[in-house]
Amino acid sequence: MEAKLSNLSKYLTLWILLAMAGGIILGAAYPQVASILDSVRIEQVSLPIAIGLIWMMYPPLAGVKYEELSKMKRRGKALGASIVQNWFIGPILMFALAWIFLPDLPEYRIGLILIGLARCIAMVLVWNQLAGGDNDLCAVLVAMNSLFQVALYSVLAYVFITVISTWIGGAGAGAVVDISIWQVAKAVFIYLGIPFIAGIVTRSVLVKKRGKEWYDNVFMKKLGPTALVGLLFTIIVMFSLKGEKIVELPLDVVRIAIPLLAYFIIMFGTSFFMSYRLGFNYEQSTTLAFTAASNNFELAIAVAVAVFGIGSGQAFAAVVGPLIEVPVMLGLVHVARWAKVIWFNKKEE
Repeated sequence: MEAKLSNLSKYLTLWILLAMAGGIILGAAYPQVASILDSVRIEQVSLPIAIGLIWMMYPPLAGVKYEELSKMKRRGKALGASIVQNWFIGPILMFALAWIFLPDLPEYRIGLILIGLARCIAMVLVWNQLAGGDNDLCAVLVAMNSLFQVALYSVLAYVFITVISTWIGGAGAGAVVDISIWQVAKAVFIYLGIPFIAGIVTRSVLVKKRGKEWYDNVFMKKLGPTALVGLLFTIIVMFSLKGEKIVELPLDVVRIAIPLLAYFIIMFGTSFFMSYRLGFNYEQSTTLAFTAASNNFELAIAVAVAVFGIGSGQAFAAVVGPLIEVPVMLGLVHVARWAKVIWFNKKEE
């Protein structure tokens, strides 16, 4: 049976645009909103926003099938390819594109780097189903990437943003931002670690009590969409704080969108072709390609807000991520199905 995209996911780009507009209107009508939100803070982030960011991460992490990790040994070749695609090619490609297209805009550049390091654990399940990928393999890869992000995200962020960017120097040398591993690690612990632990506990307890069928098809159907509330809340607040710069924002969105668009297309094409050449079938190649090309924009937004602030350029760039990713991924679903006819069906004849 062919998977269908829910209206909530199908129109995610529209919801994000409406949230941006709502934030602008809110900021113009009630300029005092910033001081109200900042009255109670947790690690540089206001309490309401912190709660929204944690909730934004919790539903997708509660939906990860951690028990699928037991199947890793049987998926050795696919796991090896995925690790190379997700943790070597992806971050390096986004880093290169960020420096090529945004050498004069360090805040946006760092926001893109944060997106490149955040591997997808939620929406990739949707794209994979729509394209007819291998759902079991996708579950294993999502579980693996969840663990890798907890272990590697803060280290890689420090290496790419502080260490390697300093080496590049040149015109952007004065724009390099020094962040410590500890700064990012704290944000990762709060906004990834807490919902990660909560997700594991939730799944473990409820699956034992009610079974996988109920958990995946009843509980997660209700819990999953609530993550959008945290995302849209964060976007509304962010844009309410950017009222004075709103005239510049359309051009800024275009500047950020160009490397993002290039990233999604290059990453998908490279991963799909690489998987095909390695001898994987269509379902496996599709899963590997979408897993590599998709990103965990919720984590990128949470870390950018926690480390750089809700009104920062880094956070703004992270928000543009899903704005571009959703329509592009929908288009790539059709590309994958076209490739199935051109490459795989002919190969089987």
